[in-house]
Amino acid sequence: MSVALRLEVRQTQGLVLTPQLQQAIRLLQLNNLELAAVVDRELAENPFLLRVETERIGPAAPGEREAELSGRPGPSLSRGGEDEGWAAPGAPVAADRRLSVERRGASQPDDGEVALEGRLVRPPTLAEHLRAQLARQRLTPSIAALAERLVDWLAEDGYLRETDSELAQALGASETEIAAARAAILRCEPIGCGARDLRECLAAQLADRDRLDPAMATLLDNLPLVARADFNALQRVCRVDLDDVKEMILEIKRLDPKPGLSLTPPEPVEVVPDVIVRRAGRRSWRVELNQATLPRLLVDRSYYAEISRRCGERREREFLSERYQAAIWLVKALDQRARTVLRVTRAVFARQVGFLERGPAGLRPLVLREVAEATGLHESTVSRATADKYVATPLGTFPLRYFFTNAIAATEQGASHSAEAIRQEIRRLIESERGDAVLSDDQIVAALRDRGVVIARRTVAKYRESLGIASSVQRRRARALAS
Repeated sequence: MSVALRLEVRQTQGLVLTPQLQQAIRLLQLNNLELAAVVDRELAENPFLLRVETERIGPAAPGEREAELSGRPGPSLSRGGEDEGWAAPGAPVAADRRLSVERRGASQPDDGEVALEGRLVRPPTLAEHLRAQLARQRLTPSIAALAERLVDWLAEDGYLRETDSELAQALGASETEIAAARAAILRCEPIGCGARDLRECLAAQLADRDRLDPAMATLLDNLPLVARADFNALQRVCRVDLDDVKEMILEIKRLDPKPGLSLTPPEPVEVVPDVIVRRAGRRSWRVELNQATLPRLLVDRSYYAEISRRCGERREREFLSERYQAAIWLVKALDQRARTVLRVTRAVFARQVGFLERGPAGLRPLVLREVAEATGLHESTVSRATADKYVATPLGTFPLRYFFTNAIAATEQGASHSAEAIRQEIRRLIESERGDAVLSDDQIVAALRDRGVVIARRTVAKYRESLGIASSVQRRRARALAS
């Protein structure tokens, strides 16, 4: 057998991700707010891009990117096809016009008028609130200074989880001084800040109310029994009767387990929808992109032509051509992304009209493959188009992935049910419980079977836990406690 070198010509097929395709894929999986940040960066780097300001935030005109869904089976679009373009933009702004725009600084307040920043009032932070109270306590200078430094070690919920030895080593103080400084913080409002754990936090609040008797202290030592509502065990360890146990637990439930959050509540997360679904008629719905957050760009061709005429060097012309082509690719990618997101959302709500009419109970099983087959797109493209996207409906704002649910089999020859619809049905059954008639998981299985749903007991338990609902035993004990 001889070994030799030779040249061969072969023709093969392969998928090559061009820079333009990579950009389109990256933009598709971004939501509108993330996309706006990318567009702002491109506007700062590319002189041939122009932003088109959207003055109207209301419903889109019939000729823009919108579609209607009727209540009849299957997708039905009344107006606005998926291949429609953007509304015709205004004429490009020339370079000299852009450069001649007058920049005006912030207006100065008139004489006697207080500036806006002078009228703003900010509530005190947890650290500022505690330091103000520490200054009013009669502490030695060293303990007062150490307590003010310990305030910076508090977690957002008010707890101080480091040990005295760790804090002493970090702050260069003795453990006795650390304990004295932490005791000073525990006396401040909100009571409980500076505690190491839940027991110490609740004990500080009970002591402030003069309710930390031996029975209550024993109850705090057995918080796991309280969580399980094990009244018999609590009666034995606390040496009190059932009524006293219930009264002590009710008193604990009125305390604040996270006192620090009373001054620093968590900031709400703002959800901005990428797509809006509105009713267009008695039995039809309109799907449109959220024009208020969707960036719209134009390529400034006149500016490119003007600059190109003034560039004589080859390297400068190549740079301008590269920036100009990048601007064109970005505009095309944004347009393709808008078309794809709208196309996928239309296909989703053409199959989820029941949700728009009846709420979560009207959800039907839906998977990515079904939408991919309906739109002619690849399943991975549908996955990217629905990732991190939110849709505003008359029932609220939901993640677009919320409308993709697995199927639960039905009895006999009935249609399958959506997993989310079954989850909401379980919630409704439990919320309809009255008095001592608490439904067990087996009883919920039987009730669902009477409604034509075949589901296992472990699935009911999994859905119940995902809804944050306790077991039947815990619900029964909690109702006995509340009675």
